[in-house]
Amino acid sequence: MPLRFRDATPEDVPAIAALQNAAGGALTARFGPGHWSNLGSERGALLALRHARVRVGREGTRILTVLRLAPKKPWAIDVSYFTPVKRPLYLTGMAVSVARQGEGLGRQAMADARDVGRNWPADAIRLDAYDAPAGAGKFYLKCGYAERGRTVYRGNPLRYYELVLTGLLPLG
Repeated sequence: MPLRFRDATPEDVPAIAALQNAAGGALTARFGPGHWSNLGSERGALLALRHARVRVGREGTRILTVLRLAPKKPWAIDVSYFTPVKRPLYLTGMAVSVARQGEGLGRQAMADARDVGRNWPADAIRLDAYDAPAGAGKFYLKCGYAERGRTVYRGNPLRYYELVLTGLLPLG
């Protein structure tokens, strides 16, 4: 079933924090402790609304996906790995309901992010993923992103991915 996407509101903050913590807990249970094991807070989710465009995917009233898009570069991104563009967006904080993973909801969220980026307007969407079994690199490749490089930041091995938006045809 297709999700409905919209910008998050302060009323969504408890559901966003719970979704992100559940996703992190599932990664910890499956792959062991890591950076993904850190719990987020409602305060942090509320702060994200001020600094990024937070998108939620809903089925009815239930939030099943969340991600953030922002023009400000996150701390772990080295822009030298990416295509030189004037208006990049950075995708962070993606989470999908643990009970619904594997149903294509994450791909729907990434398609929504692409549409939002094209209308921003942005030239590319950039992100990083853990270079570890808990990383989502294969997922990002399936969503049309290209791997741009690998690095280690503060002891965390990362892979960089990018979707160049310039030159894409309009969606029909």
